[in-house]
Amino acid sequence: MRRFVLTALLLASSAWAADMSPAPEIKPAAADPLAAPRRLIAVKDWAGALVALRAEPQAGNADWHNLMGYTLRKQAPPQFGEAEAQYLQALRIDPNHRGANEYLGELHVMKGELPKARERLAVLEKLCPAGCEQRDDLQRAIAAAR
Repeated sequence: MRRFVLTALLLASSAWAADMSPAPEIKPAAADPLAAPRRLIAVKDWAGALVALRAEPQAGNADWHNLMGYTLRKQAPPQFGEAEAQYLQALRIDPNHRGANEYLGELHVMKGELPKARERLAVLEKLCPAGCEQRDDLQRAIAAAR
């Protein structure tokens, strides 16, 4: 019995010693540089979102251009020309950007340009043939415009 207790203590102390090593450093995830504009867009504060986006321009970021286009399109009155330019820039950076393809298609629907909207839908059908939110949303917008 005494041997058993000593063996158990030795094993426990070696396990405890192994646990004494410092914990691995956990680095926080990189902050989303577009978090503030996203929050403003979520509450439909278009003017605030534009200010936030313009305060931190990100020329090489497709998401930034997509959000800028979305905000320009949603504000009153909508700025279709500038919004389209932003979506096209997002697609130059990332031709497979689902959001930019959807929103550009919705802009075309708003302008009554259904053939162009269908072109964006065709791109989304290739990007997500099994379906995705962007494809489904654009499909509904086109159907509602008919």
